[in-house]
Amino acid sequence: MTDLKRATEDWINGDPDPLTRAELAGILASGDMSKLEDRMAGTLTFGTAGIRGAVAAGANRMNRAVVIRTTAGLAAHLLATTEPDERLIAIGRDARPSSEAFMADTIGVLVAAGFTVRYFPDPTPTPLVAYAGLTMGACSSIVITASHNPPADNGYKVYASNGIQIISPTDAQIAEQIDLVGPANRVPRAADPFTHPAATPIGNDLFESYLRDVGVSLPGVAGDRSLSIVYTAMHGVGGRFVTEALGRFGFKNVTPVARQFAPDGLFPTVSFPNPEEPGALDLAHELGQATDADLVLANDPDADRLGVSVPDPAGVWRPLTGNQIGCLLGEFLLTNWSRPDCAIVVNSIVSSPLLGQIAEAHGATWDRSLTGFKWIWNAALELEKKGRGMLALGYEEALGYSVGTTVRDKDGISAALAFAIMAADARAKGKTVLDLVGDLHRRYGVAVSSQVSIRMQGRDGRAKIAAAMTVLRNNPPSHIGDHSVVGVTDFLVGAEDRPTYLGATNLIELDFGPAGRILARPSGTEPKLKIYVDLQEPFPESGDWMGAEAALVASATNTGNDLAEWLRTAITP
Repeated sequence: MTDLKRATEDWINGDPDPLTRAELAGILASGDMSKLEDRMAGTLTFGTAGIRGAVAAGANRMNRAVVIRTTAGLAAHLLATTEPDERLIAIGRDARPSSEAFMADTIGVLVAAGFTVRYFPDPTPTPLVAYAGLTMGACSSIVITASHNPPADNGYKVYASNGIQIISPTDAQIAEQIDLVGPANRVPRAADPFTHPAATPIGNDLFESYLRDVGVSLPGVAGDRSLSIVYTAMHGVGGRFVTEALGRFGFKNVTPVARQFAPDGLFPTVSFPNPEEPGALDLAHELGQATDADLVLANDPDADRLGVSVPDPAGVWRPLTGNQIGCLLGEFLLTNWSRPDCAIVVNSIVSSPLLGQIAEAHGATWDRSLTGFKWIWNAALELEKKGRGMLALGYEEALGYSVGTTVRDKDGISAALAFAIMAADARAKGKTVLDLVGDLHRRYGVAVSSQVSIRMQGRDGRAKIAAAMTVLRNNPPSHIGDHSVVGVTDFLVGAEDRPTYLGATNLIELDFGPAGRILARPSGTEPKLKIYVDLQEPFPESGDWMGAEAALVASATNTGNDLAEWLRTAITP
């Protein structure tokens, strides 16, 4: 424990923030070694998603000292890999209480290191920062955000010069440079970063440019844009940007959820600011019911994800799954594709394979990638380089969508526009969004997805998850519920025969043939094993696709539970 105490004292002495210095000193003085170890026995790991964690004192938390050292490491990496005339960086932030201070420190370190910085002075959607970096020719872009994490968290996301989030080995190279950085209070840093001559605020003209570029990627169908839309920003930064964008594209009947419109990093009306979470859309659904709306659109706090709900025939608001949104957009965009290049669509390996059938029906190029938009967009660029076309849509089932080529990451603004235009087109033809879901089932068969998670808490939780994957890898079942396993793919092997964007990863796929598939992988952030089920069956002769869909979803969930139980039994002594 002497080494831990010495490391803590060194950290306190090097922390430029008096508040976190006092916080950590209090823990040290209390003698609570378990709490001290949690704060100091390790650091936040810098990876392809940057860093993210709870805001508090210590090397293993998000705080000014960690941000300063991270920025110094990133700067050292960029100084070693770029030419002097390339050293421009775009920076933005969300509305969390700590984000402005973290951005100030980030800018301060960068301008002191000789970089030119363009920054958004107000809380800004993540996709706009990614767009700014790409269109300005920045060598890197940084967003201070924890996306849809709880209010106690914050994060630091990094993009490469190609406008895509960094991938390996760049993350490891940056992490090595961070490890070489000394105490944070010794890192050179401009005292007044926002008034420094090398730091210039980004004006609203960039948003105007973004809207023009997005417009090029959207289908040129008019539709009935008088449809009624309820929109929630989920206390995030999307409010004024999304409502302005919708208005600019002819959607005048948009009603925001007032209590969730203004940016507020404390998220007072939701327990978890993620459109996927139960209850997160309650206020939006209430307003949709009160206004007899046709559509509810929702962003997460940094506006890079899109949630959608529609009224069902009984008048109950029904959230669409991420796969439903992605496949509906895929069908719509490919149906209305008018570019001379072939359309490319890409989704993550755990997202619905139905997108591949949609692409085949439209003569488009389809491929799948590892989870994460950094891989989806690397796939798109590699396919484009091979002459396979240009990206029309990239998506992952966790409500992430990239429509067209404007932003090389998920973008909840352009996705909201595309979905609204699709709904308007349907309305002009006398259809609802639910009718479009039925049309998908009618054309391709009833296709559904479900997820099941096995949470394994405790000291040996990770070991149990590893054991479950080992059993599944070495002795997979021949049947899961009513489904025969006709093939097994282990994505830890054979990476040399796959493209780089579908490299080695701890994921196992069990193939059910025409009936579907099931996949299992450990969560990257939580002590749980995630199971994904995709099932498909012919369209019912009765025409009752809603009943057939509900029954198949239940079957998919049961199948996921069957695999979960098989794994629990297999690893139980």
